[in-house]
Amino acid sequence: MVAMQVSFDNRVTRLLGVDTPILNAPMGGVVTAPFVAAMAEAGAMGMIPASMVRDRDQVRAVRQLTQRPIGANIHARIADKVEVDDLVEDGVRFVTTSLGPVPNAVARMQQAGIRVFHVVTSLDSARRAFEAGVDGLVVEGAEGAALRGVEEIPLMVLLPLVASRIDLPVIAAGGIADGAGMAAAFALGAEGVLMGTRMLASAEAAIHDNYKRAVVSAAATDTVVIDRHHKAPVRVLHTETTARYLEPTAGSAFKELVPSMRRLYENGDMEASFASMGMVAGHIDEVLPVEEILRRTVTEFAEVIARLAAEHRVTRLRASVRRLEQGVECGDDVGDLSSGGVVGLDIDEAHDPVVVDDEDAGSG
Repeated sequence: MVAMQVSFDNRVTRLLGVDTPILNAPMGGVVTAPFVAAMAEAGAMGMIPASMVRDRDQVRAVRQLTQRPIGANIHARIADKVEVDDLVEDGVRFVTTSLGPVPNAVARMQQAGIRVFHVVTSLDSARRAFEAGVDGLVVEGAEGAALRGVEEIPLMVLLPLVASRIDLPVIAAGGIADGAGMAAAFALGAEGVLMGTRMLASAEAAIHDNYKRAVVSAAATDTVVIDRHHKAPVRVLHTETTARYLEPTAGSAFKELVPSMRRLYENGDMEASFASMGMVAGHIDEVLPVEEILRRTVTEFAEVIARLAAEHRVTRLRASVRRLEQGVECGDDVGDLSSGGVVGLDIDEAHDPVVVDDEDAGSG
């Protein structure tokens, strides 16, 4: 594999203070202190689940493993109960809010120096978040795992819609598991990506190997959306258990199956509860350490954008479109993509737009 020099400098990296604009989904019961630390130590943003935020000992456990930037997810309904001073003291400088409208606590967080992005699943919810004064958006497509927006809009439709109409930095989520997906998200207006299902199949994920193997073996068609009839759609692995909740007369999977979630996570009983999983599981074919997932994602991202630039003979491309103001550099030969919001790719002056590190060439 040819190694590439890649650096990022955009609104997401600057606001979050990270080198690589990739976040893990803050999955409760899956993400632990070592997982968050692995993300952070690799230069990305390690996200603490809402369940961990309520236990300061767990947050402090992360801080014992890394001093790099970390973030936290806070559910909207409990945000007003969160002690902002505790977040600051524990070194949390970035928060995502989700599962509801932008909470009033966001203003207090921002006054304390915390950057806040809100998770949105439609253009309307994005507009409301913008009006509420958040610092950015996590735009989540219906392909993703777990709770979905009732609108169920695919990321390829929703992402450019939001990015073209709202002047905030955007992190894309839903259906992204590799560098090609990341490049596609950047082309559609994102300046960062969030990965959940890909991180389920990581060495650090605190779930049973049966669950990880289910991700690796799943096809893109092996997930279903349950609980639509309760207006709380959840994308999960299709099993005999979850199939029962496809019927409009069924009870609530959340109420009935969450109590047995531990049997799934710890014992590997795939019928004990619902296994959240995105359609992108069809792209995933092995369990890897978090650091390796990130390395491969960034390398492939660089290869994809360099290949596209070379194949399409881009010469002195200049654009002021906001969604191209993403500040990505792939070696000096591809040009500076962060020059004050003006994009420049000079392929005519560079026979090979890829910068190769001789020591790494052929490795991996």
